[in-house]
Amino acid sequence: MTKCLTAGRPAGFAVALPCSFTYLDPPMSAPLDQSVRLRRLRATAGIRAMLGETVVEPRHLIQPLFVTEGDVAEPVGSLPGVSRIPLAQLGAKCAELLALGIHGVALFPKVDPARKTAEGAEALNPSNLAYRAIREVKAKSPGTVIFADIALDPYTTHGHDGILNAAGTDVDNDRTVEALVKMSVFTAQAGADFVAPSDMMDGRVQAIRKGLDAAGHTGTGILAYSAKFASAFYGPFRDAVGSARKVGEAPISKATYQMNPANRREAAREAILDAEEGADLLMVKPAGAYLDIIRDLRESTNLPIAAYQVSGEYAQLHAAAEKGWLDLRATRDESLLAIRRAGADVILSYFAEAYARDFAARR
Repeated sequence: MTKCLTAGRPAGFAVALPCSFTYLDPPMSAPLDQSVRLRRLRATAGIRAMLGETVVEPRHLIQPLFVTEGDVAEPVGSLPGVSRIPLAQLGAKCAELLALGIHGVALFPKVDPARKTAEGAEALNPSNLAYRAIREVKAKSPGTVIFADIALDPYTTHGHDGILNAAGTDVDNDRTVEALVKMSVFTAQAGADFVAPSDMMDGRVQAIRKGLDAAGHTGTGILAYSAKFASAFYGPFRDAVGSARKVGEAPISKATYQMNPANRREAAREAILDAEEGADLLMVKPAGAYLDIIRDLRESTNLPIAAYQVSGEYAQLHAAAEKGWLDLRATRDESLLAIRRAGADVILSYFAEAYARDFAARR
């Protein structure tokens, strides 16, 4: 057989044929003229570990905890792996978290429906479940940092975060702020390290700061839910605290006080106001769908930034993992990393305990 070239074939294209024709072997490939090769910085696990720009450690996490009057833990159906914790077991749970490196907890009471009223009067009962929970934690786990929720929705029959106006059509801002100040003072007296107003009323940070200082609680901090959006991701949380609407009831809208998800510049205004009024930390809630807001605040303030990976974010990852569509641990870790990378100093997450256990196992 004779070697030859066939016209019309691509140069360098070699094929063996059962005839007198064959093609040239491909020429040697020349290296790219590329002096900067970023893959050199990803070549081994050791290099990647050394050069990782963002880390999530247990100390960056705050564990939300739901508290109940009962004697046994109550699983929350829409939050897999999460239970309402009996008051008597709360201190031990916080000590366990502290041993894992989780320094902070955010406490949310599940209030007996019989104690709820239209104006949320139980919030101002000095012996209510929330204040007893704070004292229990400080007695059993004094090193735990407590972030105590300041809002009326766990205590109201209508589920709003404040006291309604006379017509019952909207939350009365100023009457609600008055109640929140009193609630904050009771919370500080119980021993909370931070009060965390999550209501989104205008002027409440300044009023709370003045109220705390006047009552002698100058050392109690304020974690302001500065950019809390009227999100569709809060459903499982409302189940957990008992403020969800019953079957057949129309959903309530909190759009007159929680932020419009479309608004980015307004979030910056809210945060600036809270900082000027005396907030010690600023919060973005939810976290995952609002990474741009976290980054905006990180670039505009020196205050610590907190972000809340909310119940719906947690539940959707679990649901997808149960279907076999996602790897739960991998997506959990990636989601937390993204929130930290966006600029959050601390993250409230229902994944906190599980993440800390896995973190300890890797060390």
